[in-house]
Amino acid sequence: MKITSLLIANRGEIAVRINETAKRLKIKTFGIKTSKEPNALYLRLVDDVIDFSDSSEEIPEFLDIERIIEAARINKIDAIHPGYGFLAENPYFARRCKEENIIFIGPSDTAIYKMGNKTIAKQIAMKHKIPLLQGSQGNVKNVREATDIAEKIGYPVILKAAAGGGGRGMRIVEKSSQLEKMFKMATNEALKAFNDSSVFIEKYVRNPRHIEFQILGDQHGHYVHLGERECSIQRKHQKLIEESPSAALDDKLRAEMGEAAVSIARAVDYYSAGTVEFLLDDDKNYFFMEMNTRIQVEHPVTEMVSGVDLIELQIRIAEGKKLPFTQKDIRLSGWAIECRINAEDVQAGFSPNLGIIEKISLPKGKNIRIDSGVTDYSVITPYFDSMIAKLIVHADTREKAIQTVSAALRKCLIKGIKTTIPFCLKVMNNRKFRKADFNTSFIEKELDNLYYQGAEDEMLAAYVATFDFAAQLETDRITFVDFERGKNISPWVLNKWLKSL
Repeated sequence: MKITSLLIANRGEIAVRINETAKRLKIKTFGIKTSKEPNALYLRLVDDVIDFSDSSEEIPEFLDIERIIEAARINKIDAIHPGYGFLAENPYFARRCKEENIIFIGPSDTAIYKMGNKTIAKQIAMKHKIPLLQGSQGNVKNVREATDIAEKIGYPVILKAAAGGGGRGMRIVEKSSQLEKMFKMATNEALKAFNDSSVFIEKYVRNPRHIEFQILGDQHGHYVHLGERECSIQRKHQKLIEESPSAALDDKLRAEMGEAAVSIARAVDYYSAGTVEFLLDDDKNYFFMEMNTRIQVEHPVTEMVSGVDLIELQIRIAEGKKLPFTQKDIRLSGWAIECRINAEDVQAGFSPNLGIIEKISLPKGKNIRIDSGVTDYSVITPYFDSMIAKLIVHADTREKAIQTVSAALRKCLIKGIKTTIPFCLKVMNNRKFRKADFNTSFIEKELDNLYYQGAEDEMLAAYVATFDFAAQLETDRITFVDFERGKNISPWVLNKWLKSL
């Protein structure tokens, strides 16, 4: 079926991103307006807006399955794209779309369920001989069972929520005396986050690399992977900087891990875009971790090195079309790096920094891509994630990509709130990062502080302060006097003079 209309059941930069491709494909787009973000950028870009701003506080707008389905039905919309987060990995939502003859842009509800439940996913990986960390065969029923398994495989161990991801419901246990407390914390957090308290236990690998493979499958049994992404720069299991390819993999290991990722997808008759995630230890041993049954935040780095539009392929696959290429046709070139620019106070432990973006100016260029969902005067609220934009660059080599990122970050201007730009600059200027000598413990072990401060930054800060001071003088009608000439000096003239120093 040809898709002619699409409801984007998401917000922010991913809503803007989906809209961009849909418009290029001549698909009419619909967005959802919420009371928490009534002036969002994506609402200005879609063809039509469906107003959910009268929603009750009991069910958040982007989680209200029945209202979203009803809106699609009333407006005779062909398909729904869930983006990432919210309902993107909700099997019930996918099934309800199917029941109402609405195309869900994503995999089947069965595949979402099997891969979304980490215990079932591990069992499937085991059946297909994909390397796994030692641990429980299924969910752990109680602390006693967890203790028995931990004693058998040895500490440290990690408890993980069976029904979720994103670092929630996850606890590292260093020794037996911590297990009972951590078990309660993990199960309580899992219940709160996913309405399912189930957890499993496995051996904890210290300081691994986090490697994920982008896979694609169609509804005709064809599968490919588009190489890997390196996602080891993270804090508390939250990714901050990603790149493709990974300097840790050679061609042989890449092919082996890619085939493992495809075999996981094939095992559940997966179609659409998906990501299979692995841990990689110092000895180049890899272990299956989980599969994300949706588009990823970091998908642009794969698009940059492959030349493939993943959103377009998601739409084409949902229409029933075959993949336009085989694995032999895939050609990956160059190096791509993505920096997540979040509204966060890095010096306060990456805490969200709420407020109004007074001014935003982001760099442009042949090899620079900006994915953003904000503009001047956008409000960063406590209701949604704090991402402002993603800065993605592409270059022939990793060294050139790092140089391009550093130069581009210096051209970013975001006034009114604190962001992670100084942190990203700090990483780009780190010697070990430049040598690709890092793992998931990089932030905790390798950075003496979390923000970059170059030699010229102090001078720049002084200039900015002077400029703002001069502007305030103009506002308050305070003047300086040139006593030799006997007349007032405009603060803007004063500022021009200071700038020339």
